[in-house]
Amino acid sequence: MSNHAAGPEPRHGWRLEHSYAGLPPHFFSDVRPTPVASPSLVVLNRPLARGLGLDPDWLAENPAALAGNAVPPGARPVAQAYAGHQYAHFTNLGDGRAILLGEQITPAGERFDIQLKGAGRTPYSRRGDGRAALGPMLREFLVSEAMWALGIPTTRSLAVVATGEPVFREETLPGAVLVRVAASHIRVGTFEWAAACGRPESVRGLADYTIRRHYPELADTPDRYPAFFRAVLDRQARLIARWQSVGFVHGVMNTDNMAVSGETIDYGPCAFLDAYLPETSFSSIDRHGRYSYANQPAIAQWNLARFAEALVPLFDPDQQKAVALANEILSEFPAAFETARLARFRAKLGLATAEPGDGELVSGLLDWMRAARADFINTFHALAAPAAAAPDDPAFREWRSRWIARLDREPGGETAARSRMAAHNPVVIPRNHLVESALAAASEDGDPAPFLRLLEAVSDPFNPRHADGPFAAPPPPEAPPHVTFCGT
Repeated sequence: MSNHAAGPEPRHGWRLEHSYAGLPPHFFSDVRPTPVASPSLVVLNRPLARGLGLDPDWLAENPAALAGNAVPPGARPVAQAYAGHQYAHFTNLGDGRAILLGEQITPAGERFDIQLKGAGRTPYSRRGDGRAALGPMLREFLVSEAMWALGIPTTRSLAVVATGEPVFREETLPGAVLVRVAASHIRVGTFEWAAACGRPESVRGLADYTIRRHYPELADTPDRYPAFFRAVLDRQARLIARWQSVGFVHGVMNTDNMAVSGETIDYGPCAFLDAYLPETSFSSIDRHGRYSYANQPAIAQWNLARFAEALVPLFDPDQQKAVALANEILSEFPAAFETARLARFRAKLGLATAEPGDGELVSGLLDWMRAARADFINTFHALAAPAAAAPDDPAFREWRSRWIARLDREPGGETAARSRMAAHNPVVIPRNHLVESALAAASEDGDPAPFLRLLEAVSDPFNPRHADGPFAAPPPPEAPPHVTFCGT
């Protein structure tokens, strides 16, 4: 289902299908976006538009089509139903402010969800207004595109459109709609919803649909459901390892924020490490560090256990055997994650081969970085630059001598290793203080220029020209600890 024969493109490039709406009706509700007062384009992702087969010039001239005032031809707007464990507590949820227009079939035959976030009330809004503020929507645009440029699987952002209407939170803020693009919006929480509905075939039907869409190689295998669970587990292990390699902290890893496609989804209270302190968490409501940088692998495994609970009736008619198989697969996560993590950090240190002591070499550097409160991104970038001044620290010098000796055993030696490092160590990331400053300028002052400059930099994160510029600088020492908030 991920591939589709490309046919003639209709006007403006829209080719929307609706395979998700073929699921039973308890998985979604038909609902139209609520029109906004005065839509105006803030930012448009032209390369993404072209990749989707859409005409970026037409989109730029018709922001109403991106705000939900006029849905694209062929759209069938729906809000998706799902549940989720939020901070370990089960809740029935659903798209309270997001509306899926359909699935765009690209010229290459790929299928992507097109979703409007902040498009108005839905049957799942509860007491919410279904709207979104400009700042959080620009944050998602910025960080998701930065993650894409870093090579990390992620949902993407096509556009942000200002609505010309206020939204009311703790203060009055300008409203906006984000156009989000995703392989799909099927979450662990979608499977929890299917299981909670009490319909025996709901989970099976959802699993078959998801396998056809994201894991088609498993569709005709006799053990496809355990294989599906293992495939999702493997993708999550590799995803979290990629997060760790750039210091990314998701912020709220609830089960409704874990996409079974293996993409990063939901950029509300996310942030990046400056100093390497693995206990760091950023969300204002994560008072006990549940979703800290260091806890992300364990939380991913916890979420996958909830996924297994929904899937386990499909594994074997014998419940005892089914549970045993689920636990066996789940127990593979730590090794899968550590293998993926070590591979990422080997690359960051310029290592193309594997030796038994590599794990200790990585942990030795990270232990020093933690003790020295060294900047995560800049430390690795400095290692890749032979002219960079090394810290005057005996512990670092001892580690560095072991690392140089290890590089000498690599094909091509230190020179080739440093070339590899340049491809795996970004010069810039969305630094938290710069993100906040750019969002404030756009949202409070009506000036998008700082946001656009930062977006340009983080969309080209490995370019050495950024090394001595403002986008690579950590926050000043006197800056207060960074805190993020949910954008609801």
